[in-house]
Amino acid sequence: MKSPLDPHVHLASASPRRRDLLAQLGLRWVLVPAVVDESRHPGEPAADYVRRLALAKARVAHGQLPPAASAPVIAADTTVVVGDEVLGKPAGEADALRMLRLLSGRAHQVFSAVAVVSARGESVAVSASQVVFRTIGEAEAAAYWRSGEPADKAGSYAIQGLGAIFVRKLSGSYSGVMGLPLFETARLLADHGVRVLGGEAAA
Repeated sequence: MKSPLDPHVHLASASPRRRDLLAQLGLRWVLVPAVVDESRHPGEPAADYVRRLALAKARVAHGQLPPAASAPVIAADTTVVVGDEVLGKPAGEADALRMLRLLSGRAHQVFSAVAVVSARGESVAVSASQVVFRTIGEAEAAAYWRSGEPADKAGSYAIQGLGAIFVRKLSGSYSGVMGLPLFETARLLADHGVRVLGGEAAA
């Protein structure tokens, strides 16, 4: 019999933001690290890129579970696209400031994929959002870097943190821009036997 303290999901992500978003849904999770090659294939569209990585992470994590584990694995990946350039996490200060200059005063897209793998099979969905930034001054971009927030964020900003002061307009999924689109996540989990409201496994 399933214990009330058993996890609803296994999370293949070390991102604190994704943990917080799952907690927001009332779901208990257990971390299952998944290391995959995150290199983008030449010419690979951003939506295909995040879809592939999310599913690869979920598959790797699922393969590490003991046979008795029943909770599905959830994994996600997010990237930022401005013009023809795909922006991942910055390599350092110079790269972060370059990204912020690219984003300054213009629109960009954020693609977030979520994948769920369980005994029922594999499911994946992609959320696409558009974010419009105001103009960012060089001094405030440098100050933003010094805050520490951009260091591990796709596109060098966090919409849920200080980075929100740059956002003039958002069309799409706020949680998707954070890194885990909750609409898609809840829909996929339901297909794998996990109801979000109440957090109980479906019969």
